[in-house]
Amino acid sequence: MEEIILELEQHIRERYEIDDSDDDFTTDVHLFDYGFIDSLGATALIAHIEKTYSIQVTNQDLMLYPLNTIREIATFIAGKKGR
Repeated sequence: MEEIILELEQHIRERYEIDDSDDDFTTDVHLFDYGFIDSLGATALIAHIEKTYSIQVTNQDLMLYPLNTIREIATFIAGKKGR
C-alpha cells in the first residue's frame, strides 16, 4: 500500500501545485476541508485513480468509503485491487 500512497501523494502535489514545504499537506490531511482539492479536482482525481489503477469508482463507493485523505484513498484502492 505504501507505493499507492507515494504515487497518490506525488500526483496530487504535481497536479494541484502543492509545495514540498507545505507542512499541512500530509497523507492524513483532509484534502477537501483544507482546500487542497475542490469538487472539480475530486472529479479529476477519480479519473486518475480509475485510469492508473484500472478500477471503477462507483457512486456507491463514494457513499460507503471515506475518501478524504491520501491514506483513505490508498486503502480503498488496495481493497479494490485485492491487495
